[in-house]
Amino acid sequence: MPSKNEHKKPQWDYQTRKRVIQMHENHISTRDVRVALGVPPRTQHRIIKLGPERRKGSGRPPKADCDLKRKRRKKPEEREKRPEKQPKQPRPKRIRRSAKTIRIEAERRSRIEQLNNTFDSPAVPPRHFHNFSSLDLFHQLCSQTASSETYPLSDALISNIPIYDAQNLFLTNDRITSMIQDEWHHILQDGPGVFVLRGMFPAALLDTTNTIFDSIIEKERSSNGQGGDHFSANNTNSRIWNSFGKHGSANPKSFLDYYSSPLLALVCEAWLGPAYRVTAQVNIVNPGGAHQVCHRDYHLGFQTAETCGRYPATLQMASQFLTLQGAVAHSNMPIESGPTRFLPFSQQFAQGYTAYRQSEFKDYFDRTYVTLPLRKGDAIFFNPALFHAAGENTLQDFRRIANLLQISSAFGKPMEAVDSLGLIMGCWPLLQSKFGKEGMSKQVEAFVTAVADGYPFPTNLDKRPPCGGGLAPESQQELVFSALKEQWPRERLQSALVTMREDSFA
Repeated sequence: MPSKNEHKKPQWDYQTRKRVIQMHENHISTRDVRVALGVPPRTQHRIIKLGPERRKGSGRPPKADCDLKRKRRKKPEEREKRPEKQPKQPRPKRIRRSAKTIRIEAERRSRIEQLNNTFDSPAVPPRHFHNFSSLDLFHQLCSQTASSETYPLSDALISNIPIYDAQNLFLTNDRITSMIQDEWHHILQDGPGVFVLRGMFPAALLDTTNTIFDSIIEKERSSNGQGGDHFSANNTNSRIWNSFGKHGSANPKSFLDYYSSPLLALVCEAWLGPAYRVTAQVNIVNPGGAHQVCHRDYHLGFQTAETCGRYPATLQMASQFLTLQGAVAHSNMPIESGPTRFLPFSQQFAQGYTAYRQSEFKDYFDRTYVTLPLRKGDAIFFNPALFHAAGENTLQDFRRIANLLQISSAFGKPMEAVDSLGLIMGCWPLLQSKFGKEGMSKQVEAFVTAVADGYPFPTNLDKRPPCGGGLAPESQQELVFSALKEQWPRERLQSALVTMREDSFA
């Protein structure tokens, strides 16, 4: 029986290892190697065959497994941290496409490539205006000259601006009245774009109205400290927003007399047709008030250049037909006081809503604008697309006062909200008295048309279905006219108007 030490792993020196390798290379069997080395039986199984592929080319003798010591397992803190395994990305699912699908996709790619090649010469024009505007075309349009032969009913033609005397207009003749409206419409669309009505309002009425405006300005200034307009620094000029509604609430009598003007109704209908909406803002330019930069007015004139550019060319041209701009002179306006400057015929320039913001067009306006002195009671009306700007008041101790009228088409949104129900009820006793004296006169019709809403939409057709054989429900104007003719008491009219307003909501 072998001793305890004989069962230990034999300790071979370098020569013994070399001898084992040589015997394996000479194809000596393992049994003969054990005999030659005198390996005890208990350790024979530790001799491992070393193949020639592991021994050749090695500069150092390979270690037999019997000589390899088991390495000590590293402690957790000694182990190197392995990088976290990244989750495997799922393979994209392979979609089997039929031959028909492949053919359709190829045709589509071919079509897209064909369209890309036609971008330089598209078949249809773009819907938007490009950024470049032709100053030469603008100059050509603004170089036109108005003729008294085109406007035979006008009394004068000054600086390409037709002048009409309100006292010379034969408003009792329907045919002549229609011819006057035709001239006004042509002036606003295809002519100079601006005309003047001399003596449209009596001076005494304007003196009373100015007193009311001054009290409104003082009240607003003392309550919130604001009174400036959107073109000047605060308190340099004075502005009354929604002077239409505030005038009616402050003094119904003056308000009724002011907006009972048949001339105002004729001008509005000439450009906008029926069911127009009147809004107004008072602007008082104090001594030293600076001039404005040339611009166009509502709608697109109140938008940024980026927003304006998003509207198609058709809507940019249609914008001018949705609004009529006017200004009533509540004081004399000599040239030194800075009455509004105009550039006749500039409303005909289709790209004007983007062009007026460009420096070359502003410079052209400053070189070529025209202006007229106005007297108290005169009114001037113009296309909102006309290039215009208020002038500088260089006079000392003189205020230039104007009531700016902004009349909207039934098909456009007014700039300001008007409490028509409150105005109607506030003026109802006076209106009934006026109707009792005059009947359905032109003055009564003009006032109701200016104050009451003549367009019944938008509304709730479930609660307010069409009536009278038409496709529209009853409008506020129609209700007021019926109430006048049938002499409704105040309570009945107010109840009907409130019901109409509530039933119009969704």
